Amino acid sequence: MKRASLILILCIIISSAFAQDLSKFKKENFIQGIDTLKYRILYPENFDANKQYPVVFFLHGRGESGNDNEKQLTHGSKMFLTDGFRKNFPSIVIFPQCAEESYWSNVEIETINTKRFFTFQKGGEATKAMSLLLKLTDKVVNETYAEKSRIYVGGLSMGGMGTFEILRRKPKTFAAAFSICGGDKIANAKKYKNVPMWIFHGGLDDVVNPQLSYSVFRELRKLGQEPKYTIYPKANHNSWDSAFAEADLLPWLFGNKK
Repeated sequence: MKRASLILILCIIISSAFAQDLSKFKKENFIQGIDTLKYRILYPENFDANKQYPVVFFLHGRGESGNDNEKQLTHGSKMFLTDGFRKNFPSIVIFPQCAEESYWSNVEIETINTKRFFTFQKGGEATKAMSLLLKLTDKVVNETYAEKSRIYVGGLSMGGMGTFEILRRKPKTFAAAFSICGGDKIANAKKYKNVPMWIFHGGLDDVVNPQLSYSVFRELRKLGQEPKYTIYPKANHNSWDSAFAEADLLPWLFGNKK
């Protein structure tokens, strides 16, 4: 009985500590007319508005869509809260949240016999969520404390697709990007061929076919870029935990500068 009580107390303490960490991401709303993009923003320790900092945009997957301004922190946020990150990479980290009725990428999705098929578009209007994100990006990049030569973006699943999407719409904004289990129409690759990229995917992914990432990687190489490409042979759709555990991911990302 005492052991069970001790375990319960320990779980509560750990849960409380993690919640407190997440609270470091300040809740914000970006409003444009009648539309709102909710987002969380993490400022570096001892933030000084008179200094300049790199900025990272992180795009969540479909499962974290909504309007609670919380779920988007489910995956990836811990990576930016570690003491090592806070000390070695003082930066501004932004987690926007896509509404359930929208999508980061301009893609048609069809489900046949439980399998999803993605048809990515070339050109076309941005979705409402992406349109708002583009405007939020402009706003943040134009802040005096944003280091314009060190703006980064990355994401997983739908957010990995959104990463390719925002790169083709703003190819001159980002110094580097990473996409985890995403995809894009290969004809779009020429738009962001000059942006250093690291592409990840699980070899057994039965939600987003790994061929979608590989096709972009292959096209970028054809265009003269040498993107980093990592496939986890035994991983299914959740290849993000493995990607986040890559010791070189953040040093590589922040090592790129326009």
